[in-house]
Amino acid sequence: MRRTPRRIEFFQGTLDSTSEIADARIFDTTLRDGEQTPRTSFSYEDKREIAALLDEMGTHVIEAGFPVNSDAEFEAVRDITAASSTTVCGLARVVEQDIEAALDAGVDMVHVFVSTSDVQLADSMHATREEAQQRAVESVERVKEAGVECMFSPMDATRTDEGFLLDIVGATTEAGADWINIPDTTGVATPTRMAKLVAKVVDAAEGARVDVHTHDDFGLAGANALAGFEAGASQAQVSVNGIGERAGNAAYEEVVMALRSLYDVETGIDTTKITELSRMIEEKSDVPVPGNKPVVGANAFSHESGIHAAGVIENSDTFEPGVMTPEMVGAKRELVLGKHTGQHSVRERLKEVGFEPTDEEVREVTRRVKDFGAEKQRVTMEELKKFAREVGVDQVEEVRA
Repeated sequence: MRRTPRRIEFFQGTLDSTSEIADARIFDTTLRDGEQTPRTSFSYEDKREIAALLDEMGTHVIEAGFPVNSDAEFEAVRDITAASSTTVCGLARVVEQDIEAALDAGVDMVHVFVSTSDVQLADSMHATREEAQQRAVESVERVKEAGVECMFSPMDATRTDEGFLLDIVGATTEAGADWINIPDTTGVATPTRMAKLVAKVVDAAEGARVDVHTHDDFGLAGANALAGFEAGASQAQVSVNGIGERAGNAAYEEVVMALRSLYDVETGIDTTKITELSRMIEEKSDVPVPGNKPVVGANAFSHESGIHAAGVIENSDTFEPGVMTPEMVGAKRELVLGKHTGQHSVRERLKEVGFEPTDEEVREVTRRVKDFGAEKQRVTMEELKKFAREVGVDQVEEVRA
């Protein structure tokens, strides 16, 4: 992946290294693992619309679904594959019926998986390690025999006996797997442990590239995905807004922007459509995006505190990352009015709607804004204009806010 020139001087302090990651691809699983979010279901039309935007943005792989799951799922995966210019992937267990359904859907990549942790082998799959490995190898061989790219996942890798994990990775790589995915299925990895594991898998999977799939049960999915990249993984599986099983997956928007802004890696993804993509998924998944959600939350580029707002008005780099701006993700900066608002914000917002306040008038309007906000009232632009008129601030022209 090529590096782009820094947009501003990067971290003049302790975090000035950007050389840890050289190669980074994005595998989006919003339509598969994301749809497994409890109480979430995408229609055929939803899936086509989401896939089209992911494709337009330059996402490297779109996991369109689980073709064997139903006729409707098969049709969606088939039609997304036919309409997309990027790589489209279908999921399959190490079961003949699953694999044939994925191949019949015409996908560019088949993602086969099998449980490898002892607890899942005993109480979910009801198979021995030897049986799991044999089925995995046979499944990879069938996909490759069909001339299709193959990814293999040892499910629950982070709770799998390390010796067996490396054995099955080696066996499936030898069978022809193009990608080895390391899933932190239950979200128990930490960044340091994830990096150590990925480094070992990279060595064991000689001839295949390594991918990571991280879950957010402890809020570490994004950090673990980046740790995987730092340790030599070439790709991470993510979902938009972090939706997915239980607490969800590593978030598409967080991982993509961290790669671009913190590691200076150009993924080729059009980040200016990230906010649009996030809003689309919020609507279609019916999973609200919290205001404090990184990158795409309503507060991600909003400022109320007087000190922060004053600094941002002077230079946005003072109290924002600088290397990530709202314009980069298709968002807008907002100065929020409330209990913590300072005079700089009030003056700016008044000017936006055509007022020309004196210093004294700004102080008086600011006092009213603070008092109103202290009563847990939301200070809208209509309230601000009302305060300005009550104070007697001159208005040159009425500007639509």
